[in-house]
Amino acid sequence: MRIRALGVIDDAVVELSPGFTAVTGETGAGKTMVVTSLGLLLGGRADPGLVRGGAGRAVVEGRISLAADAPAALRAVEAGAELDDGALLISRTVSAEGRSRAHVGGRAVPVGLLGELGEDLIAVHGQTDQQRLLKPARQRGALDRYAGAAVTGPLERYQAAYRRLREVTATLDELTTRARERAQEADLLRYGLEEVAAAEPRPGEDTELAAEAERLGHADALASAATLAHAALAGDPADPESVDAGTLVAQARRALDAVRTHDPRLAALGDRLDEVGYLLADVAADLAGYADGLDADPARLAAVEERRAVLSQLVRKHTGAKEGVAEVLRWAETAAQRLAELEGDDDRIGGLAAEREHLHTALGALAAELSAARHAAADRFAAAVTAELTELAMPHARVGFDVRQNDDPAGLEVGGRTVAYGPYGVDEVEVLLAPHPGAPPRPIAKGASGGELSRVMLAVEVVFAGADPVPTYLFDEVDAGVGGKAAVEIGRRLAKLAESAQVVVVTHLPQVAAFADRHLVVEKTSDGTVTRSGVKVLDDAGRVRELSRMLAGLEDSELGRAHAEELLAAARTPRGRAAS
Repeated sequence: MRIRALGVIDDAVVELSPGFTAVTGETGAGKTMVVTSLGLLLGGRADPGLVRGGAGRAVVEGRISLAADAPAALRAVEAGAELDDGALLISRTVSAEGRSRAHVGGRAVPVGLLGELGEDLIAVHGQTDQQRLLKPARQRGALDRYAGAAVTGPLERYQAAYRRLREVTATLDELTTRARERAQEADLLRYGLEEVAAAEPRPGEDTELAAEAERLGHADALASAATLAHAALAGDPADPESVDAGTLVAQARRALDAVRTHDPRLAALGDRLDEVGYLLADVAADLAGYADGLDADPARLAAVEERRAVLSQLVRKHTGAKEGVAEVLRWAETAAQRLAELEGDDDRIGGLAAEREHLHTALGALAAELSAARHAAADRFAAAVTAELTELAMPHARVGFDVRQNDDPAGLEVGGRTVAYGPYGVDEVEVLLAPHPGAPPRPIAKGASGGELSRVMLAVEVVFAGADPVPTYLFDEVDAGVGGKAAVEIGRRLAKLAESAQVVVVTHLPQVAAFADRHLVVEKTSDGTVTRSGVKVLDDAGRVRELSRMLAGLEDSELGRAHAEELLAAARTPRGRAAS
């Protein structure tokens, strides 16, 4: 992984190896930036405040080795990425203005894709994760995650029924509490539909009436124009001397008929004059018929205008001034459907009430199934965590789960009790710890010291590692508050986990770092930056110096160096790595 311009890091390369990698360094040297960089690569939130002062952007690039058929590889290829010799190249850029960009396998991708890949690639555990796990809701989620399909199956069925029950209840409440409003709405719709039914509008009727009103209102002018046009085409019987178009065309045709045999072209023109004559005669006849058919009927005009007023009133009332009868008919269709719904509310209320009772009963049965699955998983989870605590220098500690329900008269019937329920069932889950024989089990937030809490949380995460494995685990100072033999046991347990996965641990404990297969140190230069050489892999001599510094605060202390060498020797022996 290469980190540039992120926090105190100017330019650094972090070489993580298979197995157990420890990351150490002085406070403020930039160890946290290593964790932050991994988080950015795998979809974490981009904080522009982390961009190094004077730099326009921070860049984190990573090369992740994985099998071609691994879920993360398949998802990346699906998004258009390409694998590079069995590795996936990922980069994340964060600008000082807050813009964030991501690339996977040479392809620009949404940052959300990095989060999807991260779920299959790495599990990050830090002190903030420990604090979250102190909350009962988080503990219930942890138990469900550990249980897997045994709980997720019943939980999905329960949540589906729970969502439907909420929908039905909300609809019933809306139907009953708004009964008066719905009755008023039904009355208005019924009145409007009666008006439309009484008027009996036809599709296109308003357009037809507008055309008829225009024609009736100008009947005299239309008749006069048609009569004049007819006279121009066919002659005026009152004026025998007048010349009309029909007579002129007939004369032209006769002139051509006399010589049409001498030239075919002229004969063709004569034929066209015949067509013109026939057309003039047809138009003249139509004009005569039109003029004869016009009737300036004031009574009919009044009836048309009255009908138009009725239709216009319907349009304004139920649609809009610019709409027409077609829109009124569409409104009537929609209003009739809505009225049918409102008038059927009583039947609907009865059906929904029956469905609610059925769902309530079914939800109780699903809650009981879910609770039983949680109890069974809790016993297994508690036994597994207790076994891990034995390996973490807490051989007499016992972990248990308190899976309980609270009475609620308005709740679900479960196991002969009426208990409160929610979207995750009826159970409240809390992890209990009895740190030594004779001590009563208490919630871990109250019953564990800081060092004990760290070990309990580490044990929980190790159990998760077996139940929900990922290729890489990152532990960020989960050993806080621990020292002495307990620290050695933590280092040994992490080394055991590293036999089946890649483990990266940011630690301040030399007892933990001594068990690492590779030891990285983050060193700060005199001007407060970390350069490429600031994150480096330590050789054996370098590890002794770093462990000596962590033990005694002095790299060249002979006593510290001797102790460091002893720690490394003990960690490297098969017995040192074996579980106690």
